[in-house]
Amino acid sequence: MNNNKILILGATGRTGKHLLSLALARGYEVNILVRDIRKIEIQSDRLKVFEGTPSDLTVLASAIENCSIVISALNISRKSDFPWAKLHTPKDFIEKSIQNILCLSNQYPIKSLIVISAWGVSETRNDIPWWFRLMIDYSNIKFGYEAHEQQEKLIKSSNLNWTIVRPVVLTNFTKQHKVHISLNSISKPSLFISRKNVASFMLDILETKTFIHQILTISE
Repeated sequence: MNNNKILILGATGRTGKHLLSLALARGYEVNILVRDIRKIEIQSDRLKVFEGTPSDLTVLASAIENCSIVISALNISRKSDFPWAKLHTPKDFIEKSIQNILCLSNQYPIKSLIVISAWGVSETRNDIPWWFRLMIDYSNIKFGYEAHEQQEKLIKSSNLNWTIVRPVVLTNFTKQHKVHISLNSISKPSLFISRKNVASFMLDILETKTFIHQILTISE
């Protein structure tokens, strides 16, 4: 069991749910901050649930207290998976949340910050298929990519021990596969990776203390 307490943001999302269940299974003490506490079905004496949003500094400060690790699976969500569906979260939601984490890192001893970004952000835009670039450019998906790009800029300018994980297209498969790591676009990733594999990989790099101050594209 690892005695470091983790704050997981985005724990009700499709990747965040795996992060939460796997972290508890590995013996971590976990805090989570969610908009709707009724969405949390898992129960554990090592889980503490806070209700609110990480874009609220005061609420985030309560949730982050006594946590030395922050793992974020935050995203700009839409009201459905339809690419042109209206946004469910504000466009600056991730940016404000990361700004608050960085602000609180001056007050609390945060050892590690690991966040999910996306393949296709910044220099990896040219690596994604042409049709995917068109989808990003001409649908509401673009707001998530813009938010992740701004998130990366904020994190890279911080003094934290951070790791940014850019998964390729996410699936809901649960079978475990070996994760392929692409650094600096040197090796070409495949097109898909499961959300469960992403969650497991993030906890693995936390435990091995590897890839600090690095941005990784991961696939299966």
